[in-house]
Amino acid sequence: MPHITVEYSANLEERLGIDALIGALHDAAIATGLFEIGGIRTRGSRRDHYRIADANPLNGFVAITVRIGHGRTLEQRRALGEALFAAASRQLDALFAATPLALSLEVQEIDPVLNFKRNNLHARIGGRSKPHEDAA
Repeated sequence: MPHITVEYSANLEERLGIDALIGALHDAAIATGLFEIGGIRTRGSRRDHYRIADANPLNGFVAITVRIGHGRTLEQRRALGEALFAAASRQLDALFAATPLALSLEVQEIDPVLNFKRNNLHARIGGRSKPHEDAA
């Protein structure tokens, strides 16, 4: 963990730079030192159907949800949220200057009992010497 999901309004598609935003958030999560790299997932999802505020078609949104495993302190969760929000804000500064935009981020703790997963990434990543090296 964490699983970071970035939802964004379709009207931002050409100006958002979603790959750069995903990269900035992913790197910020790694930099916190709170998570094993094999557990970090960052993804984006364009939303085609939405209404924002007064429904002006120029209004845009970026909503970031961060789901983490149970057991971190409030201070750790807050530090994570602040680090990710700062990374997103930096990445979106130019867009904020040109577009009516709502940015939100929420950190959610996943229920430890109702959490099911299967993952072989930790073992595979552990053998790599570089972050993006193929491990066949």
